[in-house]
Amino acid sequence: MLTTSNPLPFSADAPDDALSQIADGICAASQQLFAGRQRQRPLWPSRAAVAALVQDLRAVLFPGHFGGPDLAPESVRDYVTARLERIRPALREQIRRSLSIACEHAEATGAGACPGCEARAVEATDALLARLPAIRRLLDSDLRAAFASDPAATFLDETLYCQPGVVAIAQHRIAHQLHLLSIPLLPRIIATLAHAETGVDIHPGAEIGPHFFIDHGTGVVIGETAQIGARVRVHQGVTIGARGFSEDPYGFLVRDGARRPVIGDDVVIHAGASVLGPVTIGVGAVIGGNVWLTQDVPAGAHVTQGRPQYDVFEDGGGI
Repeated sequence: MLTTSNPLPFSADAPDDALSQIADGICAASQQLFAGRQRQRPLWPSRAAVAALVQDLRAVLFPGHFGGPDLAPESVRDYVTARLERIRPALREQIRRSLSIACEHAEATGAGACPGCEARAVEATDALLARLPAIRRLLDSDLRAAFASDPAATFLDETLYCQPGVVAIAQHRIAHQLHLLSIPLLPRIIATLAHAETGVDIHPGAEIGPHFFIDHGTGVVIGETAQIGARVRVHQGVTIGARGFSEDPYGFLVRDGARRPVIGDDVVIHAGASVLGPVTIGVGAVIGGNVWLTQDVPAGAHVTQGRPQYDVFEDGGGI
């Protein structure tokens, strides 16, 4: 049993052969898990490097807020250009690593990264950077939605600094573009970083329209094949996900196909609701708190739970 006073099951003075046995055990377990996939792999993407890239991209998208407290308006363009020049090689390297991990050529030859991975990394990096102005326009709409929907916000900038839902959707907009560019692993790392920071779990594959707002944020889950329209608002604890997963004849999960809902424009989903499976929620519908929904909802409908039931005792009390 591990204790706080002695967190390791061996002393710091353990002989080298004991440590070697531990290392052998770890390596044996790794070989069993990845049997048939042992090859000379390139480096995996670095979570620390990706986290730094996310911060750099945030500063580029909102230089007046995250570009430094002393950034003068006349210096913004030069600052953004310099930051982009720093981002490009770092982003290209993380994309190259992600591509190399899944590279069939490298798998077959054991040669690690291939020229195709290098070329695709350059192309994908330039494509993502070219999409940053469009991402910024989407985020502007999300900020306006957040301010319009949050009576506690006193000015627009407050939503950018203080709303976890805004942080989550900002990173999702970046991760989603990488997903559309068919970059493996890296979008999931960005999504995981956002989840750790905000409590909001959005798969990079989810399609989310403009003017999207997540109120409070904690516990929100949005699955890979979800499609969400414009001006949608969800509250804390909402799940937009799959009802279940099909298996192939060998017992493996079937990973293709729509598994999650289609949410129409102007829908509101209140706290704790679960919208599950390939259902459609019509335009302008309102889903009440804690509702468990597995069927289509027509446009403009309001879905709520039944009235609470109380057991009343003779003395007039109840539970």
